[in-house]
Amino acid sequence: QVQLVESGGGLVQAGGSLRLSCTASGRTFSNYHVGWFRQAPGKEREFIAAITSSGRSTYYASSVKGRFTISRDNAKNTVYLQINSLTPEDTAVYYCAANPRGWSDSFFRPGVYDYWGQGTQVTVSS
Repeated sequence: QVQLVESGGGLVQAGGSLRLSCTASGRTFSNYHVGWFRQAPGKEREFIAAITSSGRSTYYASSVKGRFTISRDNAKNTVYLQINSLTPEDTAVYYCAANPRGWSDSFFRPGVYDYWGQGTQVTVSS
């Protein structure tokens, strides 16, 4: 089992940037594929980005491509989400999730991931 803890959220003005971190403890994190999701009030959980266990491949939702960058440092058991050019529409709770099994073409579906963090709030003011 692995435990995930997100950090780095906060209140930021539109146009600003944040770097979210997802730090894992427990089993070898480098074996896990990781995804980032977000959920705004009253909305369904939305896929943002995913990264393979090695970090060699990354995938993004079309709505965030070009503004968000996912990366990982397996030596630090951490996956990052760099968010630039924030808008109020980015306001949400951001979650990271880990998939301990083989890579799935359904990486954008929450059900693929077994482990979830508690989330970190990102609030963007206009």
